[in-house]
Amino acid sequence: MPAIVLIGAQWGDEGKGKATDLLAERIDYVVKFNGGNNAGHTVVIGDEKYALHLLPSGILTPGVTPVISNGVVIDISVLFAELDALNSRGIDTSKLRVSANAHVITDYHRTLDKVTERFLGKRQIGTTGRGIGPTYADKINRVGIRIQDIFDEGILRQKVEAALEIKNHLLAKIYNRRAISADAVIEELLSYRERLAPMVADTALELNQALEADKVVLFEGGQATMLDIDHGTYPFVTSSNATAGGASTGSGIGPNKIERVIAVIKAYTTRVGAGPFPTELFDEDGEYLRAKGFEFGTTTGRPRRCGWYDAPIARYTARINGVTDFVITKLDVLTGLEKIPVCVAYDVDGVRHEEVPVSQSDFHHAKPIYENFPGWEEDISKCRTFEELPKNAQDYILAVEKLSGCRISAIGVGPARDAIIVRHDMLAI
Repeated sequence: MPAIVLIGAQWGDEGKGKATDLLAERIDYVVKFNGGNNAGHTVVIGDEKYALHLLPSGILTPGVTPVISNGVVIDISVLFAELDALNSRGIDTSKLRVSANAHVITDYHRTLDKVTERFLGKRQIGTTGRGIGPTYADKINRVGIRIQDIFDEGILRQKVEAALEIKNHLLAKIYNRRAISADAVIEELLSYRERLAPMVADTALELNQALEADKVVLFEGGQATMLDIDHGTYPFVTSSNATAGGASTGSGIGPNKIERVIAVIKAYTTRVGAGPFPTELFDEDGEYLRAKGFEFGTTTGRPRRCGWYDAPIARYTARINGVTDFVITKLDVLTGLEKIPVCVAYDVDGVRHEEVPVSQSDFHHAKPIYENFPGWEEDISKCRTFEELPKNAQDYILAVEKLSGCRISAIGVGPARDAIIVRHDMLAI
């Protein structure tokens, strides 16, 4: 069975955890291939709500093997805390596999993340301060610490001491912060060895063997397309490739193994952090979406910026990722609105743009061109087929589908696990 990639279509928080959970009972492996604990997934199962940050959300499904692959940066203390939290609630986490080549977030990465962001002042990017960016920077600069290094004390010491030689000068002389002790960092990392050891593996090899054995492997992206380091709203982006192509480099499976690309998109748009956002609302409509959709970050608790559905972004995502299926979430949040605007194009200095401008400056100045659709009053949370939706809700989905460049295969109509309408089988090849 070929690999399936699931990614976010906007700026994150689209409900990827719920989409993964929808598919999980039919898959064998769920792989986190990028990012770290800077993004969260919320999954509701019955009366239980689970907030995951580093672990792939498929870990909640019995029988599924969860994998943290090489493209992820790992805060081991967060990893253990998440595992402990799930274990205390009766979730089996014993099958977790962690790539020996994944990079490790250390105390000095977290410290540098916070102080550098603070010193940017008005030019702040909106980092979560969890050390993600500095860890990826060290990876690119070839001075990073990998999971496998923890099991060789000599190599670990050399790497930490070399990294801190420059970073401590920066902390002390530029940012007026206390230097970080190499011994303290090494001691902390070595303390993780015993518990970490059974999880560590050559995950690229295992995943390829799984695919050769006709197993179903789902690659679950963190963040989203518009936060991708190459294809997002740079520099207001994450530090890794959150697009479908990142699944290949971030896991070690060949791109020809990927058969389906599923993109999760909200029935409106949100983002956390700084950066351009053409459909952002600053009025009572924005507050309505935030309150009714409970738009606060799973990881940060920060209120999310809210706006209407952006069709050019959906088309961009479909193109960049080779999307085969959209999952649209939170359609129920739009219930009660008299009219629902959808951005169909942009106005940039009087010029109409049908697609996302390549120029960041143009995108920053883009004004949305809206088409209005009639709303509905009926409660849709109990709908389980497309035909059960009110006529106006059906028309909204069909219109958005036509504008977005790809079929909408599933529709979220509430927070519960089963509050979803499946229109097409996303795993059918």
